[in-house]
Amino acid sequence: MSDQHTPYETALGSSTRETITLLGRDLADDVMGNVGFGELGFWLATQRRPSKGEIRVFEAVLAALADHGFTPTAIVTRLTYLSAPDSIQGALAAGLLGGGSRFLGVTEDCGRFLHQHLPEELPTDAAGWDAVALPIVRQEREAKRFIPGLGHHVHKDGDPRTKRLYTLAREEELVGPHLELFAAMGRVHPQVLGRTLPLNGAGACGAALADLGLPLELLRGFALLARTAGLIGQLAEELRRPVGRDIFLSVDLNNRAVAPAPFPPVPRTHHQEENGGGT
Repeated sequence: MSDQHTPYETALGSSTRETITLLGRDLADDVMGNVGFGELGFWLATQRRPSKGEIRVFEAVLAALADHGFTPTAIVTRLTYLSAPDSIQGALAAGLLGGGSRFLGVTEDCGRFLHQHLPEELPTDAAGWDAVALPIVRQEREAKRFIPGLGHHVHKDGDPRTKRLYTLAREEELVGPHLELFAAMGRVHPQVLGRTLPLNGAGACGAALADLGLPLELLRGFALLARTAGLIGQLAEELRRPVGRDIFLSVDLNNRAVAPAPFPPVPRTHHQEENGGGT
């Protein structure tokens, strides 16, 4: 048998007996105490060190997504901890697994949606972006599809996170095509929908992350990175002011029995009838 082994190349963490290297730097001397966690998260994902402006916008996104009160992700984390206090990792994982199309996943969905609809030739002014956005909104309306990032169940008059993200991105000259298109959809959708909906913070975060050049496939990952900090906060508060048991008991003590309601039978096709219902 050959003593040679297949090399597994990585630009991330690598160790020798004396040192640990991360992203081509000495972890102990160059990174620890010198690189913030937000900057390191960006650096790990892109393998390039971000500028100060990029760090500012990126960390603003993380702050925007860290916690938003008693959302399903927070509630399930608290309830899982109530059920299994010996498994902090289980409680955190339960909350993170709830990051889907309604909560947290909107960040990735919006970034992908905007990227998919970017024109080959980018407009140079607001009117040009509006001309791009209007047929997109009409198309989604005709198809009866929701537009990711449009609307919010609480912030019906405007999501404060969205306004702040645009301010920061403008200050750092990081308003790119994704944020431009997102803003344009916010301007034109009332003439299609007949009402005004807010651009929510999760969608703005997706647009901002896409403009930072982060991989679209990882946008939900950054939302989960942010929410991990928030869920740790939820667990820390649960230790001091527990509400998990009250949430559980409010359901357990207030349920009532009702008659079963079976799903209606699936209509049989002509092919199934001819074959006795087999496949």
